[in-house]
Amino acid sequence: MDVFNRDGSFRPAGTPRSEAPTAGPRRNRDSLFLLARVRIDAAEHWTDVRVRNLSSGGLMAEIETALAMDTPVELELRGVGRVTGRVAWQAEGRTGIAFDAEIDPMKARKPVGRGAPRPAAASLRR
Repeated sequence: MDVFNRDGSFRPAGTPRSEAPTAGPRRNRDSLFLLARVRIDAAEHWTDVRVRNLSSGGLMAEIETALAMDTPVELELRGVGRVTGRVAWQAEGRTGIAFDAEIDPMKARKPVGRGAPRPAAASLRR
């Protein structure tokens, strides 16, 4: 079964996303569910948001507040740190943010802590 993308393009069944035709130049996006913090237009407070996809040049997050195009934002992304950018679009509670400088989106997927080491398995004695 063919898969239709949001931009109207499609990829035939069995075709990997990386080989699918596209409607124009796009960065590879990594779909995920990530919690982040955002500060809008140098506000004093930070707000928690859900990030739905992430690329080297920007992200889409669930932000209910109405924002004007080109509004400056600062984000704290797990594994990446603080990133600055601007609102690129907003529709139906979702906001696209274009970063001022590219990031490595794979850093957001890496574990940030090692946790406690697991103890070695105790040998069983009979």
